[in-house]
Amino acid sequence: MSELLGRLQTQTFARSTTATDSSYPPQRRLSGEQLASYLDRRAFAVVGSTRADGRPHAAMSSYIRRGTTFWLPTVAGSVRERNLRGTPWLTMVIAEGDHGAHVVVILEGPAEIIAPAEVPGDVRSAAQGDWVEAWIRLEAERLLSYAAEGAMP
Repeated sequence: MSELLGRLQTQTFARSTTATDSSYPPQRRLSGEQLASYLDRRAFAVVGSTRADGRPHAAMSSYIRRGTTFWLPTVAGSVRERNLRGTPWLTMVIAEGDHGAHVVVILEGPAEIIAPAEVPGDVRSAAQGDWVEAWIRLEAERLLSYAAEGAMP
């Protein structure tokens, strides 16, 4: 699974701009194995979507990762769910630390609302609570990472 993340990051940087490359230099990027370890030990991300009028919306969300697919439990009728019906694309930021000891992974991709019955059982069982009324499935198409020199990913 870590190879998928590493390959996705390589593909993302292959089409990135010079500004992005200089902001995320190769020596500061997480390896595929580091990406898998980091993403699997984290539980929450800031998730960005687009409102119907074009304004951004950001909210915290838990997630469960399977390969390059991210499952986000949600309540029915959430702002994020409504936003996805108009613009089916999400951005996720998973970050920790500050200054010289921070790590960040940014993911982007198409997303859709999935009925609970259509979500794999192992994913459903990872999010407990009667508040989970719908799921969002994000298929990561872009992935960027950065680990400051003092960070231990």
